[in-house]
Amino acid sequence: MEKKAAVFDLTGKKVKDIALPSIFNTQYRPWVIRRAVIASQANRKQPQGRDPMAGRRTSAESRGPGHGISRVPRVKGTGTSRAGAGAFIPGSVGGRLAFPPKAEKVIKEKINKKERRLAIASAIASTGNLELVKLRGHKMEENVNVPIIVEDELESLTKTKEIKEVLEQLGLEPDLERAARKKVRAGKGKMRGRKYKRRRSVLIVTGGNSQAYVAARNIPGVDIKAVTNLSAEDLAPGTHAGRLTVYTESAIKKLENLFS
Repeated sequence: MEKKAAVFDLTGKKVKDIALPSIFNTQYRPWVIRRAVIASQANRKQPQGRDPMAGRRTSAESRGPGHGISRVPRVKGTGTSRAGAGAFIPGSVGGRLAFPPKAEKVIKEKINKKERRLAIASAIASTGNLELVKLRGHKMEENVNVPIIVEDELESLTKTKEIKEVLEQLGLEPDLERAARKKVRAGKGKMRGRKYKRRRSVLIVTGGNSQAYVAARNIPGVDIKAVTNLSAEDLAPGTHAGRLTVYTESAIKKLENLFS
């Protein structure tokens, strides 16, 4: 069955109705989306490890029995204080790591091309499911329906203020306010340069590289992507599908050719 959606101008007024591409009829497959997102995250990681000789380049040796101290290897010329603590062996003060990370560990995740394309198609279809969008935590005015499609004039905007005004006219101001509030991270991550967490808000999908990219990226939580560069992680951050998405009219037209 052919689905239709309204096209809005920059003031939030309905201009016309257009037929949605068949990709919006793709079945929701959360397990495939999750697999594609995890593969994307894993392939972005940088391998890290330790020198195999780390902690072993030392003159430490045990002093043997009869000294009233433990027989752990100690650096020569040091006493029994912390400075003269154990070396070379794991499990002692000043010793080496027992099982350090290895640089040769395989951290990449492989995913079939067809499986990845299916994940993106399913995630795109999820942006047109109002129930999934609300379940993900997005907030909007009551009269808003998804997917949200805007005229191509949006791509020519160059100021952050203009992009924000368009999103507010479309009834997405509650979600922008939700993403503007920062949350303090739980745990020790607060001490490691990542104290605050910010929610993901609107994703703007354009037909190609547009001038609006620089303007939109300054709005907290808002991302902008060309339709040819979409990934499962853009459409389903944290493996949760149903991101609140605004498409330009040209992006909708290109979807049919990309995923036919």
